Amino acid sequence: MARIIAIANQKGGVGKTTTAVNLAAALAATPQRVLLVDLDAQGNATMGSGIDKREVAASTCDVLLEESSATDAIVATPEGFDLMPGNTDLTAAEIGLMDEEGREQRLKRALDPLRPKYDYIIIDCPPALSLLTLNALTAADSVLVPMQCEYYALEGLTSLLATIEALKGKLNPGLQIEGVLRTMFDVRNNLANAVSAELVSHFGNQVFRTIVPRNVRLAEAPSHGQSIVGYDRGSRGAIAYLGLAGEVLRRQRERDQQEKAA
Repeated sequence: MARIIAIANQKGGVGKTTTAVNLAAALAATPQRVLLVDLDAQGNATMGSGIDKREVAASTCDVLLEESSATDAIVATPEGFDLMPGNTDLTAAEIGLMDEEGREQRLKRALDPLRPKYDYIIIDCPPALSLLTLNALTAADSVLVPMQCEYYALEGLTSLLATIEALKGKLNPGLQIEGVLRTMFDVRNNLANAVSAELVSHFGNQVFRTIVPRNVRLAEAPSHGQSIVGYDRGSRGAIAYLGLAGEVLRRQRERDQQEKAA
């Protein structure tokens, strides 16, 4: 039964899509059965997975509007994981859902039948606490929060965690924090090191040990329609995301053991 992980942060430019694509590819390489859901109207996760967002027969938009089944929208990627592609139509989907009853549950209803087919379903969220993000958080078992170690990051993270707590009370009581991931990290930056230390101090083992560095190869990979794992497996970026996949798998094993013990 798949664990559904939403990659979310209301702040843009923190590495959400990079994390979604590369975590999906790294998990698929372990190997796990993985579905990546592109819920961002920019469609960057789709393009970064080697699929042209302009040529897909059906998209996440069609699934949310119930004009297509989730199974019919899914396409295979060159790197071994499946993709539910996204594109600019998602903007229309958000508008179309505004007055619909149970609009926050659309993605959950679409993904629930797919759970037996996959080990992990990764959702790339848009950079806002929009209706699309609410759909992702309602469908998810947990939230992975990528963040840069910058001045306003801790305040933004506190705000996001408060939103998640509020949402748990209304739409998804079982929602957990998968972890906080430090991205675009430069060890030479004193502020980054200070914020990183404060993060660990405040959130303890909710912070992943893996730190994703600033890496030229990581930035190049999407322009080739590849994850960093497919583009340059020996790069520092690839090693980081393979390490993150290892941490995600280890945390899942620990949860499974706790459930058995209980």
